Amino acid sequence: MRDPLIPVVGVVTKIQTDTPDVKTFSVVGTDGKKPFAHIPGQCAMLSMPGVGEALFSITSSPTQEDCLEFSIKKCGCVTDWLHSITEGTQLTIRGPYGNGFPVDTDFRGKDLVFIAGGIGLAPLRSVINYVRANRANYGAVDVVYGARSRDDLVDYDEITNDWAKDGITVHLTIDREQDGWEGHVGFVPNFVKELAFDTSKTVIMCGPPIMIKFTLAGLMELGFAKTNIYTTLELRMKCALGKCGRCNIGSKYVCKDGPVFRLDALDELPDEY
Repeated sequence: MRDPLIPVVGVVTKIQTDTPDVKTFSVVGTDGKKPFAHIPGQCAMLSMPGVGEALFSITSSPTQEDCLEFSIKKCGCVTDWLHSITEGTQLTIRGPYGNGFPVDTDFRGKDLVFIAGGIGLAPLRSVINYVRANRANYGAVDVVYGARSRDDLVDYDEITNDWAKDGITVHLTIDREQDGWEGHVGFVPNFVKELAFDTSKTVIMCGPPIMIKFTLAGLMELGFAKTNIYTTLELRMKCALGKCGRCNIGSKYVCKDGPVFRLDALDELPDEY
């Protein structure tokens, strides 16, 4: 059995530019195969000696068998390096880390609402595509996704060309009016309140902390139960091993007990997230 603590050499086989500051990287092992299996919501550590290492959500679904994908925003020294490389570059990868979304248990048979803001779509894309691949196991599926502008919507072509064909209802919004944009304009929290989903649905959410804060408040106003809301705190993860202590919230370590949490479980922790 492979030890997730030991890095393996990976090869970047494809680089796709999604937005001006987000690229998606396809990674395989040196044998040309997918480096390891994962659960939607888990993360992996990418590193390059002399540059650094950083933890990223695995964007691809477990049902994608040829590679692992990572949608990465350019925002630091490791991500700057990743955005500068070309296809064929080698790096090291280790994982998977953390728990995942309960796609085969709590979500099964439920109506699902995915809510994402900006690069927050990346960890949810793995879950959404897993649901698409096992569509008969789930009820109605809605995706609410917002970004600063049309150009900042990650995976726009996949969302508009593929997801809707699988019976998924997509609700897109951008922060401000833009020439050529005929969709909704406004921030995600307000849009969610306007959509007023049935409170029996299960909500899966990821995005900037300020978006999560106000969206949660809106969901509470609508009457959603905290047991029906899930989020991921993967942005707090650092070493992924429970050693550095930088991701702890009270008695919990995000990297060991998360990053996926149900809202009622978070409510039992100090208000630090």
